[in-house]
Amino acid sequence: MKVIVLLSGGMDSTVAFYQARAEGHEVLAGVSFDYGSKHNHREIPFAKWHCQESKIRHETVKLGFMNELFSSDLLKSGGEIPEGHYEADNMKQTVVPYRNGIMLSITAGFAESIGAEGVVIAAHSGDHAIYPDCREEFLAPQAEAIRQGTYERIQVLRPFVRMRKEDIAARGQQLGVNFRQTWSCYKGGDKHCGKCGTCVERKEAFQLAGITDPTLYEET
Repeated sequence: MKVIVLLSGGMDSTVAFYQARAEGHEVLAGVSFDYGSKHNHREIPFAKWHCQESKIRHETVKLGFMNELFSSDLLKSGGEIPEGHYEADNMKQTVVPYRNGIMLSITAGFAESIGAEGVVIAAHSGDHAIYPDCREEFLAPQAEAIRQGTYERIQVLRPFVRMRKEDIAARGQQLGVNFRQTWSCYKGGDKHCGKCGTCVERKEAFQLAGITDPTLYEET
């Protein structure tokens, strides 16, 4: 199947990118979204790097209106990034309302425009506690709406929706993914902070998977 991958430059989407290729899909492009998050400038170059290494088209879609109109501490217009475990209640402050719905809709339109038959999103079960638009209860009807709303019946592939991040880390190692060329930290500094929810989740994933963590953290 010809597919487009929603490729942020984070661990999950990068593994999904290589997983799609390993499954025999023809990846026509990786698509990143610059929506005004505090860490977009750190993530997106890695997404571009993986596409260049694989000689695959990369596109960055600018969604500045989200930073201007939406309320979230993940955005530059929001407050401080909370610290603690990824599944803690304070991480709800980093929810960007309906983010995946917007991104999937845009990617589906792009997919149909360039002859792709599917889009790949890397939402996983660890996201379910905090992010409603990462849950299968959202993704399944969204996928059906996209299928019904496109002439080519574009499919939404969600290979990790029932997997946890440590499983994704293990799969990435099997695929030879260079995790040094990925970014997780929501604060978007020079190094991973080691304290925000995504840094904690990243460290935990490598530990639970029994894999050496190549990430440089400000605080270990």
